[in-house]
Amino acid sequence: MTISFKSVGKTQATKNLETPDATTLPVGLKTPLRLGNSGEGLFAMHFDLADQAKDNLRNLLLTNWGERLGVYDFGANLKELTTELTAHENFDNEVMVRIKNAVSRWMPYVILNDFESNINNERNENIATIVIKVTYDIPILSVKNAIVEITLYAIG
Repeated sequence: MTISFKSVGKTQATKNLETPDATTLPVGLKTPLRLGNSGEGLFAMHFDLADQAKDNLRNLLLTNWGERLGVYDFGANLKELTTELTAHENFDNEVMVRIKNAVSRWMPYVILNDFESNINNERNENIATIVIKVTYDIPILSVKNAIVEITLYAIG
């Protein structure tokens, strides 16, 4: 006796997978990659667009040219400035120009507001930490005055 699979029907679990609730769908991966909990899947996920945009902006700022496979000029390319920290009188200005160029090219929906940098080498005279804070808006997501902070290290 031959039975066709077309006449079997669907289980409740299959129906739930076919009509997912839009509020529980993940938007993207959290970085750095880490294992997710039972509701996220294999990797930890973002469920809010504003959180994903902040994660994407932080990754854009921390990525240097040549680090993204297949897209050589992706990123703000800030790392090379850390090797010339003492030679640049206008370090902040150069950082701002690079951030502005990268954001306008790769994330044009982000509006940059304020920039702040703090250079600290108190713990070790040979290694300086550069903390950069960028305040931004994303009007399409109703995000106002959000802050992303990155830390760069310079060897002197």
